[in-house]
Amino acid sequence: MTVPSFQNWFQPLLRRLQDGCDHRMVELYEVLADDLQISEADRAELLPSGVVPTYKSRISWARTYLKMAGLVEQPQRSVVRITPAGLDALKNKGVSIDVACLRTIPAFAEWHSAGRRSQQEPEVTSHSEAAESPEDTLSRVYRKLRAELAIELLDRIKASPAGFFEKLVVDLMIKMGYGGSREEAGRTVGKSGDGGIDGVINEDRLGLDVIYLQAKRWEGTVGRPVVQAFVGSLAGFRASKGVLITTSTFSADARNYVQQIGAKVVLIDGEALGSLMIQHGLAVTTVASY
Repeated sequence: MTVPSFQNWFQPLLRRLQDGCDHRMVELYEVLADDLQISEADRAELLPSGVVPTYKSRISWARTYLKMAGLVEQPQRSVVRITPAGLDALKNKGVSIDVACLRTIPAFAEWHSAGRRSQQEPEVTSHSEAAESPEDTLSRVYRKLRAELAIELLDRIKASPAGFFEKLVVDLMIKMGYGGSREEAGRTVGKSGDGGIDGVINEDRLGLDVIYLQAKRWEGTVGRPVVQAFVGSLAGFRASKGVLITTSTFSADARNYVQQIGAKVVLIDGEALGSLMIQHGLAVTTVASY
């Protein structure tokens, strides 16, 4: 199962608090995850920031919403207890406690509307978006912007002059930590007699360990014959490591082939290329980290 939306934690949280005692959030995270049978894999899922587990973020937002509705209170930091209003809400078995229910509470409705206006949130277009916490909304928008940026980067690569892509893949490998610097370790080849090799990365200063690169600006799917030809080029250089990068995609047959050969060959398709360029700040400007 996937991690439930933040409002699906409202009632489980209130039920855990109905004893009227103070509860520490650090303990509630795991107890509630057990109550909803959240798997270890789902507990390991992180927000795009790569720091906070998704389920903990959603439980935290559930607590915040319930607090603003007056159903729970925080006597001290990271400690929460139920209020009389929260107990009354639990007793009303015919009412599902969700955001729509909370909006019937004037204080919460005012807080929620003010928050949405201040954040200039986009118009909600589906029920699933209405069920998002603010952090979920930011995560969704972040993923959408990254995907759009990746597409734009690929379009620019495809429209770039000859030789640009070959230099870019060498720079990307260096940005990823292979070789050190362009002066020391990376160079483009891309000329007659290059044997189908577009770039070379020396993993050490003496060039004892070398990675050979090939860059393909293709529109269609790159099939097994192209990959086999690249592997043949590696053999011609007595090389054991190679990276084949394309702006398009690789066929399943091509991917299966590289799993069966002795040489270490990595295939990077357009989607992975765009993601790596963004991740390592190549051809993009980082304004802020999410």
